[in-house]
Amino acid sequence: MKQLHFGLFENAQANDTGRATWRHPDNERVNYDTLEYWTKIAEVCETGGLDFLFLADAWGWAEVDGVRPDVASIEGLDLPRLDPFIVASAILARTSSLGVVMTGSTLLEQPYAFARRMATLDQLSGGRIGWNIVTTGTADTAVKAFGVPMVAHDERYAMADDFAELVYKLWEGAWEPDALTKDKNGNFADPAKVHTISHDGPYFKSEGYGNSAYSPQGTPVLFQAGSSPAGRTFGGRHGECMFVGGGSVEQLAEHSRAIRAAAVDAGRSADSVKVMAEFRCVVGETKEDAERLYQVVLDSQTPDVTVASYAWFTGLDLSSYDPQTPMTDLHTELSQSQVSRFAGKTVGDVLKDWHEHGAGSTAFLGSPEEIADRIIELADGADLDGFLLAPVIQPGSTIDFVERVLPILRERGVVGESNGGSLRERLVGSDRATLPDNHPAARYRATVAVA
Repeated sequence: MKQLHFGLFENAQANDTGRATWRHPDNERVNYDTLEYWTKIAEVCETGGLDFLFLADAWGWAEVDGVRPDVASIEGLDLPRLDPFIVASAILARTSSLGVVMTGSTLLEQPYAFARRMATLDQLSGGRIGWNIVTTGTADTAVKAFGVPMVAHDERYAMADDFAELVYKLWEGAWEPDALTKDKNGNFADPAKVHTISHDGPYFKSEGYGNSAYSPQGTPVLFQAGSSPAGRTFGGRHGECMFVGGGSVEQLAEHSRAIRAAAVDAGRSADSVKVMAEFRCVVGETKEDAERLYQVVLDSQTPDVTVASYAWFTGLDLSSYDPQTPMTDLHTELSQSQVSRFAGKTVGDVLKDWHEHGAGSTAFLGSPEEIADRIIELADGADLDGFLLAPVIQPGSTIDFVERVLPILRERGVVGESNGGSLRERLVGSDRATLPDNHPAARYRATVAVA
């Protein structure tokens, strides 16, 4: 069996994945706005041997019929939140090997500024940076905040292709890796290895020099989580790590096959993309003990947050539909993944499920041995390369996992000891920090990029 990799899913806000569990007495995420919280989480991840910390993000907020419900503020559902790039810089300063992945929206970011920000973090961290490529970020409200037009779901992926091509030119083609000599008796940089780039795409344009020199990884490790047909096609072209939600072995196996097929269709190898599934668990002495602990979590959140939460992700007000309405009758231009995942369910089913899990997967409840068994079963049966741990309560969930479950997985030989080096070498299994030559970004290396 292949060696598995693990990352931690986090949000720089009080709640995550559409639930409101901040009231739980042991939940310290309410202190998300303190440096001490992030230092603690980073230390747990690094000493526990996780490969990376993943910072999810969104720019928008929940609205139902154009109005942000009071419950969203009362429960800290969507706002306020912190800038994940600044949180990442604090985490990187307190760690030496942990990777940090930031979410960046191709709909709302400016490519030239974004490229510099990512290159800066990759430089300062010694190559420990990843980019979670998203095309939205609760787009319906976010576009109002930014004063930009709404773009339809599938067109956003065309926009993301253009965005990616421009930042690849800046990361890979503007400065050659050995352009900086820093020779005090000669040149600081070799002008023959510093190039202008030119990009005249359908959505973005840029002319001139890259603002940052070549970083340790060049292009950060590329993460993507779109499960729609357009999302999978995009991920097959660009992604190095693809995230999928939770589910049965059969469901995850189908996702894995589709993702690897998309990579082959894009001219890459099936194993060039690492497939990682969300995994949520509650660790108890026994399954009954874990069930008791999880019920306390469910009891800590109020049920009236559910409608606002689902609307935040999808723009759909489920309270306006008859509970027996099939989910297949609903359509949204926002997160289609959060509609399609409920195919075969009714609106009433979804409201019940969302109260328990939000946008996340069903929590697996059991002893450390039972949880380790389940992870191995999923990985082996669905051809997975790893998991993104979605904590139920922080930091307790993460501490329980790294102290009680990971040691069992190491004993069984499916998790190796953490290695240093770049995030790409550690996570993707590359023998170098930079992208492989078969990735579309590689064609911009060491040349003057043209439109």
